[in-house]
Amino acid sequence: MDCTLVRTLVRRYCAGEEDWVDSRTVYVGHREPPPGAEAYIPQRCPDNRIVSSKYTFWNFIPKNLFEQFRRIANFYFLIIFLVQLIIDTPTSPVTSGLPLFFVITVTAIKQGYEDWLRHKADSAVNQCPVHFVQHGRLVRKQSRKLRVGDIVMVKEDETFPCDLIFLSSSRVDGTCHVTTASLDGESSHKTHYAVQDTKGFRTEEDIDSLHATIECEQPQPDLYRFVGRINVYSDLNDPVVRPLGSENLLLRGATLKNTEKIFGVAIYTGMETKMALNYQSKSQKRSAVEKSMNVFLIVYLCILISKALINTVMKYVWQSKPFQDEPWYNQKTEAERQRNLLLRAFTDFLAFMVLFNYIIPVSMYVTVEMQKFLGSYFITWDEEMFDEATGEGPLVNTSDLNEELGQVEYVFTDKTGTLTENNMEFKECCVEGHVYVPHAICNGEAAIDMIDASPGAGGREREELFFRAICLCHTIQVKDDDEVDGPRKSPDSGKRCAYISSSPDEVALVEGIQRLGFRYLRLKDNYMELQNRDSDIERFELLEILSFDSVRRRMSVIVRSATGEIYLFCKGADSSIFPRVIEGKVDQIRSRVERNAVEGLRTLCVAYKRLIQEEYEGIYKLLQAAKVALQDRERKLAEAYEQIEKDLILLGATAVEDRLQEKAADTVEALQKAGVKVWVLTGDKVETAAAACYACKLFRRNTQLLEVTTKRLEEQSLHDVLFELSKTILHCSASLTRDNFSGLSADMQDYGLIIDGAALSLIMKPREDGSSSNYRQLFLDICRNCSAVLCCRMAPLQKAQIVKLIKFSKEHPITLAIGDGANDVSMILEAHVGIGIIGKEGRQAARNSDYAIPKFKHLKKMLLVHGHFYYIRISELVQYFFYKNVCFIFPQFLYQFFCGFSQQTLYDTAYLTLYNISFTSLPILLYSLMEQHVTMDTLKRDPALYRDIAKNALLRWRVFIYWTFLGVFDALVFFFGAYFMFENTTVTSNGQVFGNWTFGTLVFTVMVFTVTLKLALDTHYWTWINHFVIWGSLLFYVVFSLLWGGVIWPFLSYQRMYYVFIQMLSSGPAWLAIVLLVAVSLLPDVLKKVLCRQLWPSATERVQTRNQCLSVEQPTVFMLSQTSSGLTF
Repeated sequence: MDCTLVRTLVRRYCAGEEDWVDSRTVYVGHREPPPGAEAYIPQRCPDNRIVSSKYTFWNFIPKNLFEQFRRIANFYFLIIFLVQLIIDTPTSPVTSGLPLFFVITVTAIKQGYEDWLRHKADSAVNQCPVHFVQHGRLVRKQSRKLRVGDIVMVKEDETFPCDLIFLSSSRVDGTCHVTTASLDGESSHKTHYAVQDTKGFRTEEDIDSLHATIECEQPQPDLYRFVGRINVYSDLNDPVVRPLGSENLLLRGATLKNTEKIFGVAIYTGMETKMALNYQSKSQKRSAVEKSMNVFLIVYLCILISKALINTVMKYVWQSKPFQDEPWYNQKTEAERQRNLLLRAFTDFLAFMVLFNYIIPVSMYVTVEMQKFLGSYFITWDEEMFDEATGEGPLVNTSDLNEELGQVEYVFTDKTGTLTENNMEFKECCVEGHVYVPHAICNGEAAIDMIDASPGAGGREREELFFRAICLCHTIQVKDDDEVDGPRKSPDSGKRCAYISSSPDEVALVEGIQRLGFRYLRLKDNYMELQNRDSDIERFELLEILSFDSVRRRMSVIVRSATGEIYLFCKGADSSIFPRVIEGKVDQIRSRVERNAVEGLRTLCVAYKRLIQEEYEGIYKLLQAAKVALQDRERKLAEAYEQIEKDLILLGATAVEDRLQEKAADTVEALQKAGVKVWVLTGDKVETAAAACYACKLFRRNTQLLEVTTKRLEEQSLHDVLFELSKTILHCSASLTRDNFSGLSADMQDYGLIIDGAALSLIMKPREDGSSSNYRQLFLDICRNCSAVLCCRMAPLQKAQIVKLIKFSKEHPITLAIGDGANDVSMILEAHVGIGIIGKEGRQAARNSDYAIPKFKHLKKMLLVHGHFYYIRISELVQYFFYKNVCFIFPQFLYQFFCGFSQQTLYDTAYLTLYNISFTSLPILLYSLMEQHVTMDTLKRDPALYRDIAKNALLRWRVFIYWTFLGVFDALVFFFGAYFMFENTTVTSNGQVFGNWTFGTLVFTVMVFTVTLKLALDTHYWTWINHFVIWGSLLFYVVFSLLWGGVIWPFLSYQRMYYVFIQMLSSGPAWLAIVLLVAVSLLPDVLKKVLCRQLWPSATERVQTRNQCLSVEQPTVFMLSQTSSGLTF
């Protein structure tokens, strides 16, 4: 019988949940529940083995080959190789098989070695010893033998072997501290809490006596989310049900700190742990260059088919005359004459396909992979992008998008922690309309400046209530040098506590209030302790925490004072607090909040309400029902929070300053000059974000701001607002094109747009009349004609929606998203290029990004220098590969017209095989790694040069066609130049006659020298490595040809190239032909470069000319100065 079906039915109807989701039940210690409690249905879960390797010994060869032949180029060459084996083709199967074998073998060895290292690492992890609790005592086993339901003991500084539910700790308060650096990069200590009913079990015997079951969701990869509940059975019939959340979950890979030992029960093991699920790769992003490369490949495939088709047709036209292709020494047999015409034609077509297949460069993909992989190290090695303050350098999580950094048209950036330092400083607070500005603490006394009159007796009470709210409404952990459970240090010790929180705002507020006389001490045994102005210790029992989330934009705590009064304290953004307030000096506080926001300060409002015991009991039941739900727990909690956080009394507001990052304004200005549009997407309020945008020069003083905000939509309809803005900006700024994106022109009106999250929701929503059209296109037209856009009050999902809206607009611009927090991950994953800031809000953004940098200022060099170089290099690499293969194969095509379309090869087999592998591969690889057409300092100094490569400028059809026709011209010169030379000088000095292999070798020699020297002409940045590789490649070709044709090789059955190369070089006309044909081949490209540079120079070419002039002038000035100094008396 299907156990899964039985389990589902039992859970659905016995557990009393109508809409049950797929979940798992874990029996703690593998103990069955008491009779009558619930059905005992064991579940099959994987063991604790971690398998990060991709292959096994048995499946490596078939699986690796399958993956490699999924690539179109590899599969194409495999088909060509098989055709060469099956039918009689003009070239040996070795000519296609050897390069393919080389590419496949190198890739397989690389991947096999990497997988072998993973196998070793897996083996070390799986054999690590773990302490189990069995029958009341500790048993030591290998980690791989751990099963779901086992109770595990972990000691200090050990890593958790699987995902555990935290049962008990050696600490009295049932907490433990962990670090998750290996999971999310955060090195700070995080506090986790044991289950309330099991935290007293501190020995192996106690924990083994535990009788409980855990119901939780099936494994999913979100590190910061967990939904479950535990049923603890005792002598009573009804079990005690407690909710389980992420604070009770200890993740595999995290490390236990500052705690002697803990006990936990395994709920996810092996490949079901969150760490293992997070190793699964993200969706693959493809660069614009890769897409262009694939399109060009299809074009060349069509050219290949066309060539084969033309030659096949021409062959049968030529053979239409009887016995045209049957010389007396090679007459056909009767069987050959009777062979089916269509079959012969198809065979000939395949043979021509094989003959011309080298026009598709199989080694290009390998070279591109190597260029991307090796080139990515230039970012990680860049010392200018290393931040000494944090000890962090740039990270490259994927090298597939290097060249995309040179194509960015839109940058979407977060504000807090990205443009700003996320280093908060408490500036002031406003209580009941009275403003307090703290100064430094002097002699243990807080110096306070009051802007206006002191409050009265009632105001004094509200003031202290406000300070208590700030000290209590947070999730801060206190860390000092004393023992946490030891004696409390005296308030007069003068020793400051170190506050630890995931939010810098909370730390700034608590430290700021400390300077105003109220000091938060610690949380112990579920009591929060604070010290008031009179140095008395106040204790509040922490009853409930209503956690902060980005949708509500507020958090609350419910506490009970020593006198028994129950308070709900709530703090959050003004937009989420003011609508829930029924009492307080709203107008005075609102005006102060708006004033602080205009100055660029981050503001929070604080409110409270008193609760009677009956109200709290109702709240407790409501929250408990939501917390223990396994389905839609987040939605039910949000609904409960909405009911609880209402009818508040406003106390006051706080203002915190978040300073702009160093050189953030310079970076934004440089990006705008480069033609990149910068959008700021933030959750802050409009005034705060606008002030930051002015500070970072996103907006300028002459910028006319256009608003699509909730405040304006209260006065006008969305339709009217958008059409009014459209009329303003599109009529007055009709000439504003991409070259004017930066808005720096003095004679052109500069527009900036401000939109908030509520207005964006209306824009993204279809119209009420049911029509499929909406306001998106009109909104996009307005945005495209603005120099900068500021989006405020954005939820994380809305940030991704904005990026997606621009990404899929009709121009399909390349987008880049940059942020530092978990709320930025969605837009980072959505954009073409995602960059994470290694900041103070954890490393979620850096982990999910394509690249990570320490500071926003490093974005300037990453795009304008590294991105520029990457794009220049790889675009030359792609075009050059197609060019040199046209040069290689087109003479072969022409040769068929002179050999009766007999599929005779022009080149020797060795040359066919080694042309792309050896003779012409290294120079272009080195070029694509080291070329600098202008200096780094020039690119940083003149950001406008970035525009020269915008919109995939170097891989457009016009450039592609130029390279293709250049290859065709050079091929014509090679072939007919050698042909006309042979027509008159067919005899050498010793009377021997040149043959077809000498003719082919001459063409091949001219071709190798031409394509290599073409690359030398394109090289602007010469180093000894370039010289060594370029001239070394030509020398290698000459030496190889001398050895290949000058030695009798025993492993060859015949040597058609014996003495051919030496004989060719013994002829004076051959030397002359090589020099002249190489010069003629290079002449058009040289003329084109000179004429374009003189008549239609690009910005980059003007800079190159200016730099060359300066480099010539400097030695002249130096010589003149030396001469003048020599003439002085």
